[in-house]
Order: sequence, then C-alpha cells, then structure tokens
Amino acid sequence: MFNRLMEWTRTRTAPMVHVVAAVIFLAATLIGALMLRTEMVQNSFEEAQVKQHISVLTQDIEDDQAKLDQLVASLPDKASEMGMVSKGGAVTIDLQGYQQPKDTEGGTQ
Repeated sequence: MFNRLMEWTRTRTAPMVHVVAAVIFLAATLIGALMLRTEMVQNSFEEAQVKQHISVLTQDIEDDQAKLDQLVASLPDKASEMGMVSKGGAVTIDLQGYQQPKDTEGGTQ
C-alpha cells in the first residue's frame, strides 16, 4: 500500500511533501477537535455542579428567610412575655434636604 502511494506521488505533479502536509493537517485537526470536545464535556460537567450548588444555596436562603420570618412574627409575643409594653405609633423624622440654620454672628448654635 505504501509503495503504491509512493509510486503515485512520483508520477503525479503533487510531490510527497504536499501529501505529508495534508496528512499532518488532518491529524492536527482531529486532535484539536477531540481536545475541544473533551473541554466541552468538562465544562458541561462543571456547569451541572455549579447549578446544583446554586440550587442548594437557594434552598438554604429560603429556609433561613422562613426561619427569620418566624422569629420576627414571634417577637411581639416574646416581648410581652418579658413585660415590655408597645409604645403605640412610631414617630419618624425625615432629615432629607435638612440645612443647618446660619447664625447672624457667624457662630454655630
């Protein structure tokens, strides 16, 4: 088989160098495709692990939020058990846009 190839390349205008270059190019392309496929499979596996980890963390957050909501809901009962009395309405002061008054004498109040 190899002898026939050698004979064919000698009788044709394409020298053996072109055939060898084509074989090397095809082999390099095959190796590159296999490496790319391997990388894609590895990335897919890592993506699945990350998604699973995200879902576990999301579930943990939801559990913690439910526990926090339960504790906040039980806070008034625990305060009344301790003898604390609710003040009633809450008073807030909005200081947005507040400017300190200026003294006529240049000092601060």
